[in-house]
Amino acid sequence: MLIKGILNPAINSLLSRVRHTNTLVIADRGFPYWPEIETVDISLVDDIPRVLDVLAAIRANFNIGRAFMAEEFQATATTQAALAYGRGLEGIPLVYEPHEELKRRVPSAIGLIRTGDTTPYANLILDSA
Repeated sequence: MLIKGILNPAINSLLSRVRHTNTLVIADRGFPYWPEIETVDISLVDDIPRVLDVLAAIRANFNIGRAFMAEEFQATATTQAALAYGRGLEGIPLVYEPHEELKRRVPSAIGLIRTGDTTPYANLILDSA
């Protein structure tokens, strides 16, 4: 029985299949469904869990080379949200691109973890180093 780290078996399965240069999506509650990739839905209620909760949980076991985020986040995020993402992604190169371009990356991801996050454009695509 696992006693620490990621306890969710579906998330453990996704993480164990990520290899060098593969990507993993952590999405907010409103992110579109992508039938061509595995989705692990861990949304419970609004903002539980958040994208940053999942990021913090997986960082210890996921070698992130860079992260992608919608440039619209910069225009819509509160100062508090921008600072929280800055802290959560500290040390990880971050690439901002238009939301439509970000969504074009999704079908090639190993999987998607859907959260209950309500922060606009809070989605992350993590590229494994």
